[in-house]
Amino acid sequence: MKFLRIAFKSLVFLFCSMIVIMIGLYVYAYMSPKLELKTANQFYIYDNNKDLIYQGSGNSEWVNIEDISDNLLDAVVSVEDKNFYKHQGFDYLRIAKAMLVNIKSKSIKQGASTISQQYIKNMYLDFGKTWKRKIEEAFLTLELEVHYDKEDILEGYLNTINYGQGNYGVESASNYYFNKKPSELTLEEACILAGIPKNPTKYNPISNYDESIKRAKIVAKSMVNNEYITQEEYDNLFQNKIEIYGKSKENNLQMLMYYQDAVLDELESIHSIPASLIESGGLKIYTNLNLDAQTSLEENILEYTKDTPDIQVASVLVDPNTGDIIALSGGLDYAKSQYNRATKSSRQVGSTMKSFLYYTALENGLVSSSTFSSEPTTFNLSNNKSYSPTNYGARYANKDITMAAAIAMSDNIYAVKTNLFLGTEKLVETAKKVGIKKELPENPSLALGTTELNILDYATGYTTLASGGYKKDLHLIKKVEDLEGNTLYEAEDDSKLVLNENYVYILNEMLTSTTNAAFIDYSKPTALTISSKLTKKYAIKTGSTNTDFWSIGYNKDLLMLVWVGYDDNRSVNVNQSYISKNIWADTMEDVLKDKEDNWYEKPSNVEGAVLNAITGEPTNDNKNATLFYFVRGSYYDNTQIVSKEKESSLSE
Repeated sequence: MKFLRIAFKSLVFLFCSMIVIMIGLYVYAYMSPKLELKTANQFYIYDNNKDLIYQGSGNSEWVNIEDISDNLLDAVVSVEDKNFYKHQGFDYLRIAKAMLVNIKSKSIKQGASTISQQYIKNMYLDFGKTWKRKIEEAFLTLELEVHYDKEDILEGYLNTINYGQGNYGVESASNYYFNKKPSELTLEEACILAGIPKNPTKYNPISNYDESIKRAKIVAKSMVNNEYITQEEYDNLFQNKIEIYGKSKENNLQMLMYYQDAVLDELESIHSIPASLIESGGLKIYTNLNLDAQTSLEENILEYTKDTPDIQVASVLVDPNTGDIIALSGGLDYAKSQYNRATKSSRQVGSTMKSFLYYTALENGLVSSSTFSSEPTTFNLSNNKSYSPTNYGARYANKDITMAAAIAMSDNIYAVKTNLFLGTEKLVETAKKVGIKKELPENPSLALGTTELNILDYATGYTTLASGGYKKDLHLIKKVEDLEGNTLYEAEDDSKLVLNENYVYILNEMLTSTTNAAFIDYSKPTALTISSKLTKKYAIKTGSTNTDFWSIGYNKDLLMLVWVGYDDNRSVNVNQSYISKNIWADTMEDVLKDKEDNWYEKPSNVEGAVLNAITGEPTNDNKNATLFYFVRGSYYDNTQIVSKEKESSLSE
């Protein structure tokens, strides 16, 4: 009995203590500064001309609650927080029920966030789940409840929630999905909108109409259960297909949101930006986006994929002088798939890895005319295993060929021989040096690009080649300001010379061989089919695997990477290799159409010699003659070194 009395008194004490603490917290929250709802969670994204291309939620998009359809208000409260008008920020009974369900199922089956809590979460840039963050959110929810009435909170929530497809706030969502003002929404349209925030990718009607209707029916059923509509009204819903508008008033590029999503991802990594938009009051984000380049990229992707259902494309365009990412696409159509293949996926890079292999070779004593035999070869490795790579189409020279020819025709045997000759650790060292972050295996097949890499990570490595040997951190964001114009972040030049400029120049010259007819022999240069489209000099490397096609190329002004393949890793057809090459060629030429041909200045320590493209021997035969470059003193026959005038005429 005594134990029961003590237990009862302890429970009473704890209960009273909790009441006192809660009262104290509410009083403290009331005494805290009032949150400014309409200035929170605003962010504006600008292109490189400082033109606004995207607006999150802001005053110009803010719609008052009296201008929002009652259908939507009732639908949101019903499905998200049926006790919204009764609780003071936290639904304690719902929390207790969710805890019991989760304990029984031994997993997170139910959540218990109220609209007030969700609204506070919407005001953060990141969605971390640390205890500090949770406590912060809880206290801000109290502040919200004590300073504002329920209509203000619901209005703010509806103006900031993510409705998918880049639409934040009910005004933007209503216009985009239905071409209507929020006050004009029908009950069916309101149910669709109210269902989206649970999973904006899965439940928006552009990406997945059927799933959005299933979710909308759940919303409508909750309205029946909470007596907002009758069973008869419910039974008459969704008898006919709902017309979806799916257009933005500002911009209808269907790949632009991939760039914008990448911007927000980068924003989260900038530590000088406040984690909470409440603290900053909103952000102005100035990016490196070149809208003309983005438009050209999209048009060419759509043109060359129109006859290939389900195929996907990812591409990145970089200014190698600065590391600015000026255009990006993570897929064919953001409306259908928000998965950003440029920033999230990893794919085998195929023969494009050979550019780094041959730089490594130059740095370790080989020259552009160094030869290995191209013939079917089985390599006996130190682990008692053997490796038998093949050339594309089983085409072999069956003779010695030059490094430049091996690049032009992407000879696999030559590449593996080079990798083993140097030692497999050398290529890995170069990859780290140029900025490729992924840990690469030290194996013979790395030279053939068998390791999967992310396209943005890979672009960092290629920017080092395109910049003449300077490693740069690629970036989409130029500057971030608060709404008062105070600079919170500005990108700085972090260039660091990590490669030998002489060898980079020689490599870049060798990479022009992929469009040079002088290298036609047992096979053809891999980019010869697009050479007639090119009006400027480019370093180009293509690559392919059973599941991937790559085209990568650059000059001093622009670097572009294009990947083509399928999300489900099905095999690509050899006839589809034209897609990546033509997207690359047409976009590069269009973006650079107003620029002069801008090639790299030859270092004073580099000299040229006219040699046979395939054998590397001195020649007077114009058919296979081409200009090879060497660091002064590295070429065995200095009598063949050409004059500057002759070199200039040969390189044009």
